[in-house]
Amino acid sequence: MSDKPSMDKERRKWLIATSAVGGVGAAAAIYPFVDSFQPSERAKAAGAAVEVDISGMQPDEMRVAEWRGKPVWVVRRTPEQVAELSKIDAELADPNSLRDPAQFTPPYAQNQWRSIKPEYLVVVGICTHLGCSPTPILKSGPQPSVPNDWPGGFLCPCHGSTFDIAGRVYKNKPAPDNLEVPPHYYVSDTVILVGDHNKA
Repeated sequence: MSDKPSMDKERRKWLIATSAVGGVGAAAAIYPFVDSFQPSERAKAAGAAVEVDISGMQPDEMRVAEWRGKPVWVVRRTPEQVAELSKIDAELADPNSLRDPAQFTPPYAQNQWRSIKPEYLVVVGICTHLGCSPTPILKSGPQPSVPNDWPGGFLCPCHGSTFDIAGRVYKNKPAPDNLEVPPHYYVSDTVILVGDHNKA
């Protein structure tokens, strides 16, 4: 009487066992590679929304936050600066932010203030020409490198693009678009959340 069937059973058991162990080993070896495709905690944090405390801000004051590695400027405008915004439309390349509103101006900021509240401006501090960071010149009046009737705004020192106090680019300047308004909304009267606009 042959013992071949029992040998086949034993072999089958060993094959199943070694295959199972091999499969577990392969999965364990592959896991770090698959896991490396997931965004790191640092990467997640870099894209996370950030809160900006605007309590105690004075007119003509600017606060800076970082969102996705970019500077975000929050400016509290004076009543005079807000009033001037409608008077300089003829000098601006895109006064109503119509060129590429989806990219640079969310719907709730498609107005002459480019903001939710006229008093506060929230923009990304990067020139739309070549990515330089403009210099804030918030005070109005004659100053170096800007016209004598300067109403307040931003000057990009790299190639001379100028933006008004709503981040709108002046005509005949290298920058093709207004400064970007990032997604944001007011969590309270004193806190702005930059990076999310679900509740704006």
